[in-house]
Amino acid sequence: MNRRALATIIVFFAAALLFAKSGKLVMSCKLPGSQTKKIHRVLALGFSSKVEVRADFEDALAAQLANTGVEAVPGNTILLRPAGTQLDLNYLREQIQANQIEAVVVSRLIKVENTVTYIPGAPYAVPFPYYNTFYGYYGTLYPVVYSPGYLQKQKKVRVETNLYYVTSATDGRLVWTGITDTLNPSNVHKAIQELVKLVVTQMQQDEAL
Repeated sequence: MNRRALATIIVFFAAALLFAKSGKLVMSCKLPGSQTKKIHRVLALGFSSKVEVRADFEDALAAQLANTGVEAVPGNTILLRPAGTQLDLNYLREQIQANQIEAVVVSRLIKVENTVTYIPGAPYAVPFPYYNTFYGYYGTLYPVVYSPGYLQKQKKVRVETNLYYVTSATDGRLVWTGITDTLNPSNVHKAIQELVKLVVTQMQQDEAL
């Protein structure tokens, strides 16, 4: 393997890391004994103090749920939640019943972690042929030995998503729960799209929807 080929592999690997999906499922669980039933109307809710982010999330979640064949209602279309107002559970119940909602999918931010890791100058295994000549050996190892370390900053956003069956007789029964991590979300809208696709797909795989 010559240097050009090695450099090409390194560049390709770096590009793969750059464009790899940033979201991953940490855990999911359909509660034991939960009887899956046919759902027709689902309410998509998100917790966020930022109205624009919440609306974007609920619209994206509703759209992804609709792809499964259910009628999905974004929370921002039926619920008035002005900033600074107190929660009125009676109002919430009335809206759910009036709009014939059978299930609610709700997501909330659990935590945001910011970490800084020191990455030392990157040593790597040198192909054996480079040892055969002095210039090959020295020319290959020099940039490795003298490559400086650097600090890698990483942001991890953890979100919890729950699925509840709601009826007029109960306060809503938890059927499914999942936790996701999103790493270094540079674009909020793109991160939301990836997150909702991840959780809804997992709900289907767990036969919760």
